[in-house]
Amino acid sequence: MKGNTKKPIQVVRTWVRRQPPKVKVFLAFAIAIAALIFIRMVVYDHDNLFIAAEAVHALGISVLIYKLATEKTCAGLSLKSQELTAIFLGSRLYCSFVMEYDVHTLLDLATLAATVWVVYMMRFNLNSSYMLEKDNVTNYYVVIPCAVLSLVIHPTTQHHIINRILWAFCVYLEAVSVLPQLRVMQNTKIVEPFTAHYVFALGVARFLSCAHWILQVLDTRGGLLTALGYGLWPSMVLLSEIVQTFILADFCYYYVQSVMGGQLVLRLPSGVV
Repeated sequence: MKGNTKKPIQVVRTWVRRQPPKVKVFLAFAIAIAALIFIRMVVYDHDNLFIAAEAVHALGISVLIYKLATEKTCAGLSLKSQELTAIFLGSRLYCSFVMEYDVHTLLDLATLAATVWVVYMMRFNLNSSYMLEKDNVTNYYVVIPCAVLSLVIHPTTQHHIINRILWAFCVYLEAVSVLPQLRVMQNTKIVEPFTAHYVFALGVARFLSCAHWILQVLDTRGGLLTALGYGLWPSMVLLSEIVQTFILADFCYYYVQSVMGGQLVLRLPSGVV
């Protein structure tokens, strides 16, 4: 019975693998649309999607903590991605505290505390296993463009200008904070289970967050964009969410393929991420 169940899955996997890149992109887009429709039918309060996204991110960080605590190694992890994550979480926590102060503030505080602990462990306790030569994305190349962009395009709400710029900065930085981690995986080609689970959790969190914004725009018939202000900022918020999702989409595809094949270690082909 089990073999009969696996056979159709194997046929589908083989068929998808043989398709050209354009067909794979179309299939991914179709699956994403179908998932959005399903979520819209099942989830009545779409604000819960954003909470779920933050919860999944926190779960991913918990997987890293378990890895560091039990295996006593940080091999395969990007310290620079964790530092970027701590920066955007710290910025978002400040903005949430002075501009909203709700359940998102508590979730960000918990996730930031866990991320800071991961950074501390990687920098000091487990530094001997840190793969510095593989973690070769310079954070300045990520932070500076986000900072410059936030000065040019930021919310036009009634909040203080510094808070609005910082809000934009954390949105842009979050969109690209995973790039150093993807580079480490690209350099090593082999991703151990805990790191793979963590990055997949980020992918799920990004999709839920992106779905939250898209469905909110649809539900309000564009009213949400007006509430965010005028100019390019509302479009940049949506674009940032979509960019985050697509950055991780390729990895998530190979992760699901690996799990369905019963493989514990994920091997990435050339050109992925």
